[in-house]
Amino acid sequence: MPLPSTDPGRQLPELPPGFELGVSSTAYQVEGAVEEDGRGPSVWDVFTAKPGSVRDSSTGAVAADHYHRRSEDVALLARLGVDAYRFSVSWPRIQPHGRGLLNAAGCSFYDRLVDELLEAGIKPVVTLHAWDLPQTLQEDGGWLNPGTVEAFAQYAARLGDLLGDRVAHWIPIDEPNVLAFMGYATGRHAPGFALGFDALHASHHLLLGHGRAVVALRESGVRSIGCANNHAPMWPVSDDEADVGATKLVDALWNAMFLEPMLLGRYPADLVPLLEPIVEDGDLAVIRQPLDFYGVSYYAPHKIGATSEEAEVPFEECELLGYPRTASGLAVVPDALREWLITFRARYRAALPPLVITGYGASTLAGPEVSREEALADGERVEHLDAHLQAVATACRRGVDVRGFFARSFLDGFEWAAGHTHAYGLVHVDPRTGARTPKDSFSWFASVIAAQTASRG
Repeated sequence: MPLPSTDPGRQLPELPPGFELGVSSTAYQVEGAVEEDGRGPSVWDVFTAKPGSVRDSSTGAVAADHYHRRSEDVALLARLGVDAYRFSVSWPRIQPHGRGLLNAAGCSFYDRLVDELLEAGIKPVVTLHAWDLPQTLQEDGGWLNPGTVEAFAQYAARLGDLLGDRVAHWIPIDEPNVLAFMGYATGRHAPGFALGFDALHASHHLLLGHGRAVVALRESGVRSIGCANNHAPMWPVSDDEADVGATKLVDALWNAMFLEPMLLGRYPADLVPLLEPIVEDGDLAVIRQPLDFYGVSYYAPHKIGATSEEAEVPFEECELLGYPRTASGLAVVPDALREWLITFRARYRAALPPLVITGYGASTLAGPEVSREEALADGERVEHLDAHLQAVATACRRGVDVRGFFARSFLDGFEWAAGHTHAYGLVHVDPRTGARTPKDSFSWFASVIAAQTASRG
């Protein structure tokens, strides 16, 4: 049901003192300038060139043109009033081939971005890798090749030396489970491999890359390092034993396989037989590094059912009925986030560092058929963001130590396989001119931030 773009009677969430509010973006989705200033090709440049890979056949070649509009965008962030801005560094912009000398122009771009954020009173939060692997490394096997782990550790060390004196918080890899399963298991994202369970090799190497990057950043003097894992509650479609078993398997693959090695130094018991041929002595100790915060990116729960014995995969995702949906088809279930946070704390307790919501966003339709006026009046996004922030506030009152929330995303940009048919931004970006216009959601989030700032005295 369409919602009004503004609601004067809306009660702002009551967040703990010191709770920080920010927005996020990733390099390939917003920067553009893919062939400028020495940047090398990435897996997403190659993937988007393949017909049928992206819904509207668009690419991130221009995206939101953030590379050329950096200062304008920092001014918008300051106008929004955010405490922090979470952005990713484009690995091929720093090291065009994933190894070797640094690209001076790329380093200069991020160096100036960090300085401009600090001058505006905004904490930079850097993600080292958000899926745009240098294509040269992909040609050597990408995350299926353990050599990429070593290259990533060296890249992390160089970034720590370059920016570590000024960046508040660091995240090695954005949503590694999404990258592993969408990029290597199903082929819906770059690099486009449909390997099924063989994608576990990529999952393990991504986790090793996380651990090695944490070590490298610590050695560079970085103080605050966390993660950004995508988590989703898994609900069985029925109480039937087969459906419950299938749901537990998906929960292990999507959730536990990435959080348990990081927090506990072990893989879920149900997955150990699948991973025994992959894991070498000492790997889990490398992955389990002390974290200063644990990032939870959340979008929706999933309903899971068992498939027939003849099926290639023993589970399937079923339709989740009875909830509103975003333009991308995700169910909007704020209570599921609250329940996840409370259950997460109860299950892992002493092993769990403070939490940060590293990403929640709600998509709306975009493209030529959507007018500028319709894009700016994004009342549904306001409703969805508000409901999830309220859910986080409730979890905090229930004793969960959540320290911050990053809304996804700051700008409209390239939305991976959906191209430019969906928009997540608080700021509308004209696809022809690049002009920025804050949406209703921008004004709402600014009011939330202002209230939170005032509560600190």
